[in-house]
Amino acid sequence: MNPDSQSPPDSQVPPVSEAPPGQSLAQLIHRMRDEIRRVILGQHTVIDQVLAALLAGGHILLEGKPGLGKTHLVTTLASTFGGASGRIQFTPDLMPSDVTGFRLFDMKSQTFQLRQGPVFTNLLLADEINRAPAKTQAALLEVMQERQVTIDGETLKLAPPFMTLATQNPVEHEGTYPLPEAQLDRFIMKVLIGYPDRDAECEIVTRASAENPGGFGDGVSLVCGPREIVAAQQATAAVQAVPEVVAYAVALAQATRESRAISLGAGTRGAISLVRIGKAFAALDGRDFVTPDDIKRAALPVLRHRVQLTPEVAISGQEVDEVLQAIVDSVPAPRG
Repeated sequence: MNPDSQSPPDSQVPPVSEAPPGQSLAQLIHRMRDEIRRVILGQHTVIDQVLAALLAGGHILLEGKPGLGKTHLVTTLASTFGGASGRIQFTPDLMPSDVTGFRLFDMKSQTFQLRQGPVFTNLLLADEINRAPAKTQAALLEVMQERQVTIDGETLKLAPPFMTLATQNPVEHEGTYPLPEAQLDRFIMKVLIGYPDRDAECEIVTRASAENPGGFGDGVSLVCGPREIVAAQQATAAVQAVPEVVAYAVALAQATRESRAISLGAGTRGAISLVRIGKAFAALDGRDFVTPDDIKRAALPVLRHRVQLTPEVAISGQEVDEVLQAIVDSVPAPRG
């Protein structure tokens, strides 16, 4: 089966764009956010979380009902920095080679020619990842972790930046292969996409049903190039997190392991992700230091897919976010 994707980019980092020179990290982020908000309406929280994951160099698990603009969000984000975007529709018959690529024997040249898979891009939408069998899921997750692909013994690096946005349908579970906990832990955040408010939805419907629907969402301005995104990721990693804030992130992760409502708590990677996303949220707010509020803001999207409720709590109807919010409220935040 051939996955639906755009042409992969060159293996080298694309040239620097025509973005204005000398713009600060805060200016770059704000311009990207403004451009995306012009096209993606009524999803401000989702946009901030996706930008935070990009700045942190992580991958996102998106969960929401069909038709809420997930593909449109990926292509719009890619357009802001001139990056390539691709999409794979995961199905039960999808093979690992459909994701990573393969070598095909060319009768004319009598040589094996490389056919790069859709992972050779900057932003990859892995649609309904839980519909593919475990072997195919693992192929993508290995690429996400290593940022490289090995085909017939040859290792090929992906062009930075690279981010995967994998979607799951929260309604349909028949014929799916749920991701195991160890694989879920590879995603830095789980982002929930809900319906926009009434005004935003009316505007979306008006635009999409216009005379030229093919142009819906066009006109996103180029803010920077892929090189600037890599530099922004490096600048975000350099945002200061004092020991007290790091200890607070660790305490939150430990509290999930000690909670009687949770059978499986967040591991050390969860605490690391809290700090990384905390730094990204600080950068989004134009600061070069992390506050406890940044960690609190990151807590639910970073931890919700890393914990499992006990059967008793799950049967009672409590949601994961409710339990996590109670934990966040109970763990003292540092002052000063």
